Amino acid sequence: MRPAEGQFVDPTSRNRGPVISGETIERSKDFVKSLERGLAVIRAMGSGSDPMTLSEVAARAGIPRAAARRFLITLSELGYVESDGRMFRLTPRVMELGYGYLSGLSLPDLALPHVERLVSEIKQPSEGAILDDDEIVYIFRVHGPYIMSSNVSVGARMPAHATALGKMLLTMISEADLDEYLDRTKFDAFTERTVTDPAGLREDIEKIRELGYALVDQELEPGLCAIAVPIPTRNDDEPVAINVSSSIVHHSPESMVEVVLPVLQLTADQIAADLAGTGV
Repeated sequence: MRPAEGQFVDPTSRNRGPVISGETIERSKDFVKSLERGLAVIRAMGSGSDPMTLSEVAARAGIPRAAARRFLITLSELGYVESDGRMFRLTPRVMELGYGYLSGLSLPDLALPHVERLVSEIKQPSEGAILDDDEIVYIFRVHGPYIMSSNVSVGARMPAHATALGKMLLTMISEADLDEYLDRTKFDAFTERTVTDPAGLREDIEKIRELGYALVDQELEPGLCAIAVPIPTRNDDEPVAINVSSSIVHHSPESMVEVVLPVLQLTADQIAADLAGTGV
């Protein structure tokens, strides 16, 4: 039976859980309803950035107004909520509740949700990598909807000089390390477009530093282009970069800059923000 319009129904008043596939899951006899309601208040206030009135908190949390008032007073005394007497908002202290989980995450763990949204939007694969001697090492990857011949996996290695990720990472090392890299490395040609001359590669790297992104057009594989940007971290000695790769059938080099680059840069900024917030 459905409640009458305007009638309040407390979703936590019955000792049962959510309905899944038509079956009601009974909650444990040790289930603490008051904790559920307190968390509902925090979630309700965290769903928007604007301060909320007591009535708004109660409605959004799905609990009685009197109960919401008690939880807000408790959260205020604990330092998780601040109020001017009428409006309520969460304080930065609420971040402590998730810090233990976030601090246990690695960079790939933090990056993947953002990268998955990126790939969902642009329909092309995205990878992240670090630099190891003369090669890049992939530390995360999200596949796109299209099968590509360069279907790399996490832990795979590629030559730095022929990849967008590699060239981007080379811009992030010191001049002394770059000089050493250019002097010691044998630059193989993978296509007729691969830059194998140390002077030409240095020129590419200087241009990438000015632009803020690396674009590689069929240097690693015919028909494959890629664009990469840095992911700012607290440790400059361990640079990280993220890219998007695509067949030229789907994106020309010009399209990679015009269409893909803005979304890729936004993703890198979002990952960097998460890294800054967790200390990973």
